[in-house]
Amino acid sequence: MTERMPVITGLGAITPLGLSYKDLWSGLCQGRCGIGRITAFDPVGFTCQIAGQAPEFNIRDHVPKAIRKTTKLMSRDIELAVLAANEAFKDAGLKTKAFDEQNITINPQRTAIILGAGLISCDLIEIAPAVAKGVTDGKFDIRQWGLHSIEQITPLWLLKYLPNMLACHVGIIHDIQGPSNTITCAEAAGQLAIGEAALIIARGDADVAIAGGGEAKVNPIVHLRQCLLKRATADYNDNPEIACRPFDSDAKGSVFGEAAACVILETPENAKSRGANVYAQIIGIGQSCSINAKYESLEPDGKGVQFAIEAALEQAKIKPCNLDLIIPHGTGVFDDDAAEARGIQTVLGSCLDRIPVFPTKSMVSNSGAAAGAVDVIAGCCAIKDGIIPAAKNCGNINKHCKLNIVKEQIKKKINYALCTSYTYGGQTAAVVLKNNE
Repeated sequence: MTERMPVITGLGAITPLGLSYKDLWSGLCQGRCGIGRITAFDPVGFTCQIAGQAPEFNIRDHVPKAIRKTTKLMSRDIELAVLAANEAFKDAGLKTKAFDEQNITINPQRTAIILGAGLISCDLIEIAPAVAKGVTDGKFDIRQWGLHSIEQITPLWLLKYLPNMLACHVGIIHDIQGPSNTITCAEAAGQLAIGEAALIIARGDADVAIAGGGEAKVNPIVHLRQCLLKRATADYNDNPEIACRPFDSDAKGSVFGEAAACVILETPENAKSRGANVYAQIIGIGQSCSINAKYESLEPDGKGVQFAIEAALEQAKIKPCNLDLIIPHGTGVFDDDAAEARGIQTVLGSCLDRIPVFPTKSMVSNSGAAAGAVDVIAGCCAIKDGIIPAAKNCGNINKHCKLNIVKEQIKKKINYALCTSYTYGGQTAAVVLKNNE
């Protein structure tokens, strides 16, 4: 089955660095930061008042005219996924029903869609009136909610917030009729979705797939949770450019944001037959679950990260020393960075000092279910251009993180790149990309 592992022929992303994957890549290469003060809601009163927000857009401009009414049922997460998917198909040179109904170049029945999604939190303006009606004597009464509050909510309200609706809307827009699934494993979801899509193609159940993830974490309810769990930094509200510091000794917490990233996967034969541009080939996938009893943090020894990387390298049939680039999860949470570093260090062994490590979240923030897919796109661009950008805000490396963090941009041929991700629930993922030249 590994001989049929797919190639990546299309990229699409919307991130705090811009509305396209090219904006993402040029921003990373230039060391630009997409983190700033929150404007999506008033952050006064929150310990962390900064986030990574994507540029504004009108979703109606990005869907076929015939289904513009459906945009009323799209949460921000869904909108982000739609934009990323559109770009990925266009970048791959594939025509779907959304672009040209008379000249479709995919077989809908042989096209799969696997997307990662997060906890889609409702907009307060929609639910606040219903909650208010459920209050009795100053306290929320669940019985009143069932009797009266629910009447304040439109019957179709839930359709905006089901995690599978990202894949549903993208599938409808592009008429995807093959295997479909949604991965809801938080920050690992994007890479797990790409891995699942790769295996669907490898076992012959599809010729083409779109995979990745999307999540909008710039929401007062979601943001409040990260603040209460003390994952979000409270120290850099006045200087967001330096707020997220992966693997740095001055790391004080993560910065959360929004993004969506999608890749087009194809069988090598399918890509070759149509003369497609190939960014990289997926040759190794790994995953594990190693939960910490203290669920707010990654387990200190980083075993889950280690297991996922080892599995991916084994499937790829390469040694750790063959790697030319590692893009880690790197959130900027001091203890979690140290734990992830330990997991990576255990795998690399004597190769530790020579393999460049490039964390991205200091520039794009932690976008949850999109994060791992964003890093896969960064890996593809690095392979294609032969460039490893300089890390940002990593000038004073945490003494527990003995990684070769890239201090200045490197130009070199990249044969193999590794991307990793993990969740606070214990899931981990790893993807090995191969230069297809």
